[in-house]
Amino acid sequence: MTSVSTLGTALDQIDRLKVLQSDFSLLSYQLATQKKTDKFSGLGSDLLVSKRARANFKSMEVYQNNITLANNRIEQSLTSLNEFRAQSENLRAFLISFSKESPHQAGNVIRQDDPGTPLETETTVIGVSSGEMDTDYTTMVNFADNMYDFLVDLVNKQDGDRYLFAGADALNKPFSDNGTFEAQMNAAVTNWKDESSPNNISTADFIADLRDRNATGANPDAFTDTIVGYNSTLASGNAGKVNARINDITEVDYTALANNQGIRDILVAVTLLKNENLAPIADVYAEPYTFGDAPIQNGAPGATMDEQLENFNAVFQEITNMISSGLKKIDDDIIKLETARVRLNDAAKINREQINVAKNIIADAEDVDLNEVATKITSLQTTLEASYRVTALMQELSLVNFI
Repeated sequence: MTSVSTLGTALDQIDRLKVLQSDFSLLSYQLATQKKTDKFSGLGSDLLVSKRARANFKSMEVYQNNITLANNRIEQSLTSLNEFRAQSENLRAFLISFSKESPHQAGNVIRQDDPGTPLETETTVIGVSSGEMDTDYTTMVNFADNMYDFLVDLVNKQDGDRYLFAGADALNKPFSDNGTFEAQMNAAVTNWKDESSPNNISTADFIADLRDRNATGANPDAFTDTIVGYNSTLASGNAGKVNARINDITEVDYTALANNQGIRDILVAVTLLKNENLAPIADVYAEPYTFGDAPIQNGAPGATMDEQLENFNAVFQEITNMISSGLKKIDDDIIKLETARVRLNDAAKINREQINVAKNIIADAEDVDLNEVATKITSLQTTLEASYRVTALMQELSLVNFI
């Protein structure tokens, strides 16, 4: 006689129900999330493919963020440099049109009147009777004065808390107007104009001071980067480069420094033009003039007004040349940044393509076909309902019913 174990049958049925319920739960999860599993271990043979694709996707996103950040900083740097250049170009245009034929001063001309030659009419002009400057000169000084603060703001441009023109030392302000430069410029102009001073310097030496950024034995009074106002890192040449990592092996250099030769020369030029001691251009004498009187204000060096104009115009022309050459140096930085931006944009395009490839690989490894899942879950739901009915019937069995 065959025996029947209702307990064993029930337990076996319960095990099958658990399997079906587990499958139903997984299919429900897949239907809700479109993912094969909530654990990497559930991916089976696709596990390694998924992990590699995710690692590649994450690194590409980091590089893409680097590119976006660098592009933003380059854009701001270019805006500042182009504005710096535009203002400097305006100043240069003004200087080119500035007349070099007169001392730009009010008052009467003062001629040398030698009492030893009373019968001769003196024609040598040695100065003028007023140090009041004309409109052209005053306009130039005011323009330079207003322009200086604006240029300094551009040089100290920030992106958040980072200075764009400080190199790798981005948290350190690149330029500070601490008064040292103005004081040094005052001293240089005074020593150049005061020919009686033991500290007097020639026009050639004065120009060398303006041009040279390295103090040497031959030129100890040069306007070094420290004197001009640059921070110690820039002045020592240790600012470092600014690079953007765009992939596993490549970095793009987009460094632009505040002490670029062009920026430095233009700041020096503007500082001289706005200097209050630069005027007057010609010596000023009190009236009535008596032979041998000393000037009450020193103009540019020279015994006659022609010599004074010649020396002033030599410095003035050098300032114009410094601005012109400075514009070319700034153009070099602009071209460098534009080139870096092109490289970054090309890299961003490649990275976006690689990100899309990684996304597709991840999707192939981890995602499910919703139509297929829906079909399976419908079929499994039918199976589960049938299993529940069978289990319910089995629970109604008794020994009496069985006999």
